Amino acid sequence: MRVIETVDEMRAARRGWGERRVGLVPTMGFLHAGHISLVERARAENDVVVVSIFVNPAQFGADEDLDRYPRDEERDAEMAEEAGVDLLFVPSVSVIYPDGFGTWVDVTEPGGEARARPGHFRGVATVCLKLFNIVRPDVAFFGQKDVHQALMLQRM
Repeated sequence: MRVIETVDEMRAARRGWGERRVGLVPTMGFLHAGHISLVERARAENDVVVVSIFVNPAQFGADEDLDRYPRDEERDAEMAEEAGVDLLFVPSVSVIYPDGFGTWVDVTEPGGEARARPGHFRGVATVCLKLFNIVRPDVAFFGQKDVHQALMLQRM
């Protein structure tokens, strides 16, 4: 399994895969059985499997503790490799949101979690679109635990 951290490395890897079918499993890390089931599905349906690990500060609100979000990069890498991941993309915040970044995906999502967590869906949609444009997968795999988020991403 290859581990990369930059957009240029990711794009070079993607070019090297040519017409091979690429599946992306976007995560915020601290992998668990649900993530691994997505990797297994991606592995069964694609030639190349990419897992991204990025704890996205843009989807945390002011009263939510980004710093306490669980992280274990070494364990995540071991689990990803054991599951058959080809490439682990682990960009830093400055890679995803470089100085001067100012383009966001605005999401109008009435009620529910959107009302309780202002800006959450904006952060999720923005980072997902950025990952799609960087990785250029043929398909992405998401868990279905958050119905509103899944519907928003389908619409996007």
